[in-house]
Amino acid sequence: MNDLTIEEFNQRLQQWQGENIRIQKHELRDEDTITMNLDSISYETHTRRLDDYTPMHALYLHGQGQTETDAQSAQPLPSAYYEIPLEDSTRYQYLNDRFTLETARGTYTIEKE
Repeated sequence: MNDLTIEEFNQRLQQWQGENIRIQKHELRDEDTITMNLDSISYETHTRRLDDYTPMHALYLHGQGQTETDAQSAQPLPSAYYEIPLEDSTRYQYLNDRFTLETARGTYTIEKE
């Protein structure tokens, strides 16, 4: 896999706007699969965090989508975006048209459908 800087990651991901993507989250004992049409991408920094659960930085993938539940059924996303918590130590990788983001909390994979 090729390690990317946040800037390189953002530049490549921006090119996926308008595409259908799949996001797989593996966080502790929680695994989710989200599919969405990626409309836009934004970032946010939380300077006033109340606890350690609120991430310092966040990546927002905006678009209409759904999440696949354990019961093999799909539910609409609760909002028009999907949030991925980021840390200063997040590792950004890219290989075979697939992004992998590794954080202390978990691993997120983003790929085109």
